[in-house]
Amino acid sequence: MKNKQKVIVAMSGGVDSSVAAVLLQQEGYDVVGVTMRLWSMKNDAVSKSNKPCCSVEDIDDARRVCQTLNIPHYVQNFEKEFQEHVVDYFCQEYDNGRTPHPCLACNDRIKFDFLLRRAMFLDADYIATGHYARIRRNGNNAELCKAVDASKDQSYVLFTLSQTEIDKLLLPVGEYSKSEIREIADKAGLNVANKPDSQEICFIPDNNYRKFLSNRIEPKPGKFIDIEGNVIGDHPGVQFFTIGQRRKLGLQGNSPTPYYVTNIDSTSYQVTLGNEDDLYKTNLWASKVNYVSGISPKRPVKVTAKIRYKSTDAPATLTPHEGWAEIDFDEPQRAVTPGQAVVFYNDATVIGGGYIETCRPPVNIKKIVHAEINV
Repeated sequence: MKNKQKVIVAMSGGVDSSVAAVLLQQEGYDVVGVTMRLWSMKNDAVSKSNKPCCSVEDIDDARRVCQTLNIPHYVQNFEKEFQEHVVDYFCQEYDNGRTPHPCLACNDRIKFDFLLRRAMFLDADYIATGHYARIRRNGNNAELCKAVDASKDQSYVLFTLSQTEIDKLLLPVGEYSKSEIREIADKAGLNVANKPDSQEICFIPDNNYRKFLSNRIEPKPGKFIDIEGNVIGDHPGVQFFTIGQRRKLGLQGNSPTPYYVTNIDSTSYQVTLGNEDDLYKTNLWASKVNYVSGISPKRPVKVTAKIRYKSTDAPATLTPHEGWAEIDFDEPQRAVTPGQAVVFYNDATVIGGGYIETCRPPVNIKKIVHAEINV
């Protein structure tokens, strides 16, 4: 690399982002580590194994890695932005009877918005993260692709990326397996080589959603009803349930078959319970649809789509609408959950995605049926 290009690496203190810095340094980039302080735990009684990411210990780990690599390290405080765009969003979605994915909001608004702006202020050429995904550059366009290690792939949570953001983004970790990443960290002498992975929801380290939400949202108690609309019990609040949930329903007595949450109505405060067969659907609608290429398909296209982070993408037909998309799966999918994302793929390439809704779009939203293009 003739003139060293500067890259800001978002360093969480974990092994993945640390190795991202190692790999980029080896490639000849001028690497600067930045740790985002997002959330301060007020309860230090959390067990060490459940410590959240972005803790004081994580900041110290990131600082030590940067010292080992002899690169600058800065701590940027994004607590206000994180509270507004991630935590408040998380609570509001549950209050509306939806099940959010906070990592989507964090990536969209914090890592690839505020951090990118800070990086440009520091005259950086790129930002980089430790996400397991890949970017394939083709001239003026770039594709977001699944990681080499399918078991660690995180392309699902990156579907909101635009071409402008991808143009400034490097994802070096996506070319490696997790075991290879740990080997690289060990060879580089990093203190985090064997550090356990952080949990998914960094601001709920004890994984007690009910307690977290109860401290922030006024409960909306109501009735459990069956598929036919018959009342079968009381519940403590719509925010405590998600589609597909079976445990902790709080119903008295025994049912001949297990009950599952099949629908949540935050207006009537009713939670519908049914059997497992009632959870399966072949059709869904998505709003706030983003196409990574910046270009919407002009007609229905065959894709694979996944409806949650840990699920497997399944064959489907994507029908584009203005800002919305209709997805028809070849086979029924279990527990299609409003608030989660549905992400569309063409083999390993991310076409785009959107947020699963409970209803169809407004009647004035039109189907896009122009000339065919290849996706």
